[in-house]
Amino acid sequence: MTPPPVPPVRILVLEHDPTDPLMRLADWLVEAGAVLTVLRPYAGDPIPALSKTPTDPTEMADFDALISLGGEMSAHDDEAAPWLPATRTLLSAAVASGTPTVGICLGAQLLAAATGGRVERGADGPEIGAYLTAKRDAAHDDLLFDELPMTPDVMHYHGDVISVLPPRAVLLLSAMGYPHQAFRVGAAAWGLQFHIEPTAEHVRGWARDAGVPVTARLGPMLDDAEETMGFVWQEFAHRFVGFAADRAAAERAAADRTAPDRTASGPAARGVRLPIVTSET
Repeated sequence: MTPPPVPPVRILVLEHDPTDPLMRLADWLVEAGAVLTVLRPYAGDPIPALSKTPTDPTEMADFDALISLGGEMSAHDDEAAPWLPATRTLLSAAVASGTPTVGICLGAQLLAAATGGRVERGADGPEIGAYLTAKRDAAHDDLLFDELPMTPDVMHYHGDVISVLPPRAVLLLSAMGYPHQAFRVGAAAWGLQFHIEPTAEHVRGWARDAGVPVTARLGPMLDDAEETMGFVWQEFAHRFVGFAADRAAAERAAADRTAPDRTASGPAARGVRLPIVTSET
């Protein structure tokens, strides 16, 4: 008997800013077997609730994983971005339910704020351009971070920082400037203070639009980081999709085991012969 096809991994993406879409991260996720639904709350898309009995097709119960992207606003800038309270609520619920989740830059700050961490303006100024991070010991026991190199390249563009991690969060990557570069909170939610999705030219475009002076970190260093990140963080994205797929499969198996057995009361159990129905296309 041919096994049933494996369902794709359904990922809900929150795009908080039109200047920071998924970019190349979209390709990495799709090539690993993901189907993406992108919500743009700045354009009026509502933030869904985490519900196991949804009445709306955008409810999180229709998705296997969640990604929250970056943006120029702050994590508590609720007046400028009135969807942020609902986003923090969704991220908190995702952590509590074990929904596979990744927050990137602003998304990581929202994840931290939603789970008891603190986000504030960086005391030493913004991080912009190419940087190196360093794995912490806990990264070697993490499903997504174990296979990263010891000092993975990242791209930064942020002024706010996660100054205090959420309670019981696990620090995975650190750096000399701002230590909280990547963390896990709960069993299945990861925050990345940096960007993995843009190209070097895209980051330089952000800097040009904001009038940021060109430094070495925005020059050839950034191009080198883009090339290296194209391998390292592509594999990270693949592992995230694989993790979400395994979790979704486990949930389907558990649901099948707990489903009521209806065979005893079905027509076949009563000796009723079911008709054979064929269809032509």
